[in-house]
Amino acid sequence: MTFSTPSTLSADEQHAFAAQLAGAAGDASGSVSVETSSASRATGSIAEQAFHVAADGTALEWNGDGEYVRIDAWGANSVRVRSRLMQRVIDADWALLAPPADAAKPQIVIGELAAAIVNGNIAVKLELTGWQHDQLRLSFLNAATGATLLRETDDGGALRLRARAHHPLESGAESPVATFEAYAGEHIYGMGEYQQPVLDLKGSTLELAHRNSQVSVPFMVSSRGYGFLWHNPAVGQVTFGENRTEWRAGVADQIDYWITAGDTPAQIEAQYADATGHAPVMPEWGLGFWQCKLRYWNQEQLLETAREFKRRNIPIDLIVIDFFHWPLMGDFRFDEEFWPDPKAMADELHKMGIKLMVSVWPQIDLESENYDEMRRRNLLAKTRQGKDVGMWWPRDNQFLDATNPDTRAFVWALAKKNYTDLGVDAFWLDEAEPEWGGDYDYAHYLFHIGPVGKIGNIYPQKYNQTFYDGQLSIGRKDDIVNLTRAAWAGSQRYGSLVWSGDVHSTFDDLKAQITCAIHMGAAGIPWFTTDMGGFAGGDPSSEDFRELYVRWCQFSAFSAVMRNHGDRMPATRVPGKPTFDRKGNPIDHITTGADNEPWTYGEDVERIMVKYINLREAMRPYTRELFAEAHESGQPLVRGLFYEFPGEEAAANVADEYLFGPDILVAPVTELGARSRSVYLPGAADASDAADGADGEPTTWTNLHTGETFAGGQTITVDAPLDVVPAFARNGRDHGLQGLI
Repeated sequence: MTFSTPSTLSADEQHAFAAQLAGAAGDASGSVSVETSSASRATGSIAEQAFHVAADGTALEWNGDGEYVRIDAWGANSVRVRSRLMQRVIDADWALLAPPADAAKPQIVIGELAAAIVNGNIAVKLELTGWQHDQLRLSFLNAATGATLLRETDDGGALRLRARAHHPLESGAESPVATFEAYAGEHIYGMGEYQQPVLDLKGSTLELAHRNSQVSVPFMVSSRGYGFLWHNPAVGQVTFGENRTEWRAGVADQIDYWITAGDTPAQIEAQYADATGHAPVMPEWGLGFWQCKLRYWNQEQLLETAREFKRRNIPIDLIVIDFFHWPLMGDFRFDEEFWPDPKAMADELHKMGIKLMVSVWPQIDLESENYDEMRRRNLLAKTRQGKDVGMWWPRDNQFLDATNPDTRAFVWALAKKNYTDLGVDAFWLDEAEPEWGGDYDYAHYLFHIGPVGKIGNIYPQKYNQTFYDGQLSIGRKDDIVNLTRAAWAGSQRYGSLVWSGDVHSTFDDLKAQITCAIHMGAAGIPWFTTDMGGFAGGDPSSEDFRELYVRWCQFSAFSAVMRNHGDRMPATRVPGKPTFDRKGNPIDHITTGADNEPWTYGEDVERIMVKYINLREAMRPYTRELFAEAHESGQPLVRGLFYEFPGEEAAANVADEYLFGPDILVAPVTELGARSRSVYLPGAADASDAADGADGEPTTWTNLHTGETFAGGQTITVDAPLDVVPAFARNGRDHGLQGLI
């Protein structure tokens, strides 16, 4: 993995700006070289006594009043900031990759009462404050323009506040908080998946924790030209308030964050991908249609479904075997009574050109054939007190500890033997949060690397690493996709395709998926999908649900992966077995949902659904380009209008439409009975970035259904009959889709 192209500012220009910030002369005078001795610092200026340049010249350190602060150059136009009380900072590698050893050194200058470090286009001013100059305030600037990106709050005068606060806990640990000034007019995007139709996060408070259908990825992109990663996997909270921005960890060893400066969201995302890892190559079978339901409960049912797709000539790339295909949770194998010959099943699917994905859960039933060994070898999570159970659905179980490398090796060995060796092509990593007991008592559980409240948000990253590294070991490079219900910073490098969890089958939930997809992409997770039609509450016999299902299908066609799934009503119980598990325990509450194939919904819905599956096939060349951009430079497939038009205020908070890649604008219909909708077309002639090329031509948009062309920078009303999703090609770049909608 390589870092982005270094800044265009020369070393001399960077040094001059550092000297200006530090209050030193514009030339080298007033600067402190790497070789400056501690003895000379003791007799120098106040700042020279307070600051220390790391031996390798890549970092600037300060200590005072019991606090140690370190600022590292960390990738192109980026810095990492850490603060700890009474001890030097920790080199935790939660998500950040080490910068290359041959990276250009930053420019560091120390003046009388301030110091500065400039790394490419980002600069940090370290200003000594307080009556005795024993406090430190940090400001972050764009070195090329001189504009302030972000600045810590001050001490409030008599309030004696701390922007870097290390609040003590009764246990002796601490709850660190980092506080920054707020800026009127700033727009904030990213942070992961929160079930709300809110695009601009300014004014929001977000829980930094995973839940079923909530994914915390603490990376944000600001309209002020910076990206910010809270590099801390603790359960916590962030507030993007009108009066301040505040990042809080419930319990942690130190403050740790990373900031990057960029002229566009695309540059910021590229630098973030360099720093935390790039999504791998998306295999060709990820570009088409995926079929799933809750749940195909035996081998013949699954095969007959695949055969019916072929008989109806409906394109399909992958079919999924959902949960409880195993004897007990944690066995990591097929139940031979219902899946008698998985190898023959996989072989038949492959002959039809269909890949096979299998659901894997991290729960280990207390009666699983693997439980005793895993418990003896400390491969499971642990409760602090009481019964050692992490979840009690459908029966008592405990979660595997993916933070333990021994656990990852043990689980992959089972998955290889019982799945990939039999022809399974991909894994669905459900419960990736994990879903602690349904009430998310994070403080009650422990992992190998620490308490869940302190490090728990990293779990889905490590869970995905288990199956990514395992598949690499059997030669599947560039052929790995892990469908997963949660992610954290860095998860993208492990082939994580996040889906939005068990959202309900409502138009409100559909509307929220648009902003979820945009924010996940902005948070550095370019692969994101949803359950077509929503997971829970959909009845295929309901006309209202059929309409929702069609509208969700249209949205899915312009998502990273087009995937059909849901627990359809009415829930059915399979007669006879598997009413009892292999231990004789009743499991009659484990159901198999109603049918969920395109032909389930009647001829009209099937016709529309097949239309959009075929549209997805026609988009393959374009979708392939988008996945290549995600792999090479971290670009999301689903983008808010702000992403391509960052200088246009009218595009900054449009929450119900998006761009699929740079060229296709999609405006899903999210209201029952609606047969038209208004659409904002960005690219106003007077916007600073309205031109789409060096020739300065303004942006135009062509309706892919009617062929009409409109100028950018206006709101129009378009027809949207049930089989049409409003979609527009930017400046004629329709990628062969004109007339297919």
